[in-house]
Amino acid sequence: MHFPRTAVAAFALALGMLAAAPAAATDVSMANGSVTFSTPDNWMDIMDTDGNPEVRAFEVPDPSPTGQTVLARVTVTVTQVSGLDQFRAYQSQAAGKATTLQAYKALGTSSPDNLSYTAQEAGVPSHYRERYWFKGGYAIQLRCVRPQQSQSGASWIAAFDRGCDAIAARLQ
Repeated sequence: MHFPRTAVAAFALALGMLAAAPAAATDVSMANGSVTFSTPDNWMDIMDTDGNPEVRAFEVPDPSPTGQTVLARVTVTVTQVSGLDQFRAYQSQAAGKATTLQAYKALGTSSPDNLSYTAQEAGVPSHYRERYWFKGGYAIQLRCVRPQQSQSGASWIAAFDRGCDAIAARLQ
């Protein structure tokens, strides 16, 4: 059976695009196995860096038009620190960066280990939640960013928040 060249080329292009797509994330190990967690299967692993700091970033697909404007994402950053003082300095520096975001507004639920705030991202009001832990010589930051409102609705927002909370529970 012979296929027209254009059909073969189209198939090869589609196959290449699938191979280049980010893989679904599940079990994650960082800091030589000192930090482990799992993500929902539909979250896409979009960044993975080694070294100090070590960073993993995941896109949380928002199929609505809102998802075309703001990338809903979760990042985990693990940085080796020498002790509690260096951890607190790391936390303070991160909190300071947050306040420089456009239209930054702290929410009443914030504490040094758990920041909750809103800011503008690409003109869209977005909700940020950052949590910090000091474990085994590492500063661990979990940062969850999503639009405040998504056209996908309240169920998508609730699923995003549940996924973020599940990672937080594993990182404690």
